Amino acid sequence: MTSPHPFHGIWTPIITPFTPEGQVDHPGLGRLSARLARSGLAGLVVCGSTGEAASLSGDEQLACLHTVARHAGGLPLIMGASGYNLGEMRDWLGRIGRAGVSLAGLLLPAPCYVRPSQAGLLAWFQDLAEASPAPLVVYDIPYRTGATLTLDTLRQLAAHPRIRAVKDCGGDGAKTQALIRDGQLAVLAGEDAQMLGTLALGGTGAIAACAQVHPERFVAVYRAIQHDDLNAARQHWHALVPLVQTLFAEPNPAPLKALLASQGWCDNHLRLPMTPASDAAQREARRQSELLGPVL
Repeated sequence: MTSPHPFHGIWTPIITPFTPEGQVDHPGLGRLSARLARSGLAGLVVCGSTGEAASLSGDEQLACLHTVARHAGGLPLIMGASGYNLGEMRDWLGRIGRAGVSLAGLLLPAPCYVRPSQAGLLAWFQDLAEASPAPLVVYDIPYRTGATLTLDTLRQLAAHPRIRAVKDCGGDGAKTQALIRDGQLAVLAGEDAQMLGTLALGGTGAIAACAQVHPERFVAVYRAIQHDDLNAARQHWHALVPLVQTLFAEPNPAPLKALLASQGWCDNHLRLPMTPASDAAQREARRQSELLGPVL
């Protein structure tokens, strides 16, 4: 079974490593990018919420994009972008487009805090789709933005030729199933815990933060579904569930970054207001990872 959409398979939103002095650790980011590029993942998302993009300046975000692009071996990249001033967002998308990095897509959420109407959301995404240097992946995540994208709005957005996919964190199972049935947008599970369900219903893939550890196991779930082997997909997935639950027991990406730090991929540093995971969460993350066996 193959997907008709360019956005398929398992993607992961890569963390942003920091040095003890609080600067972006570009050598560490490069090593992690190269490691993930060898794992069978479909692509990487740069400067998503898992990458602590809200704490990065524009210059830092573009530098991260360049570092990942240099080390990801040609793996497709999606760049995260967010804001609530339309003019500034147009300018920012233009700046990303001039960065000289080929992108598979731009991941855009609704503007946070202002809570616009559906008409406002529709116009917002349509306007930015025209300004974007790459196809849009609509990031439907109302618990972060305060704005809910209705099924009707998403269907209207799907009619735009440059809006191609949705990262689905909407929490509405009926809406997810309707979008999959429509087939107009690639539906990517955005909540790690919902990955198997979305894939089994016909979703095209997932953007899963936890896939940065044991990525081959996440890829195995997707491949089993592609081969119509639901039993194998369940077996792979059930083994991953305790790890997924542990890595989201405290605010993302703190437990994930702590686990990657314990494996030598980065230092366990975050930028405020994010803080490191508790000692108990770090121990449990390491325990669950060790139960799954060796990592890359």
